[in-house]
Amino acid sequence: MLGKVIDKASWADATAGVDNWRGEFEGGAYGAGICVIFVHTENIGDGPRLHRHPYPETFIVRNGRVRFMVGDATVDAEAGQIVVCPANVPHKFENLGPGLLEQIDIHEAGAFETVWLE
Repeated sequence: MLGKVIDKASWADATAGVDNWRGEFEGGAYGAGICVIFVHTENIGDGPRLHRHPYPETFIVRNGRVRFMVGDATVDAEAGQIVVCPANVPHKFENLGPGLLEQIDIHEAGAFETVWLE
């Protein structure tokens, strides 16, 4: 295989609508060593509960404001900033609002592996 086009319908949340980029992509099935989560939420406080991965995760904040807990640190970020969480470090984030939070979360693995801590 020299290349593969993956249609949005195969990874996007079907209830999200055409202009809403929300969903998950596991690249291992296509020979890629990454997974991607597309975050799109307007609800203040939305975000995953505390968890960790055996690989690093990189968060690209495309729109909005977000608060991360990475280990013992609290980090606020906004559109245009990137946050990196090292492997095995507990982390979570939440939309600070007001308005839309859009992120691209890149997992350095071909399949998701998450340990939920709360």
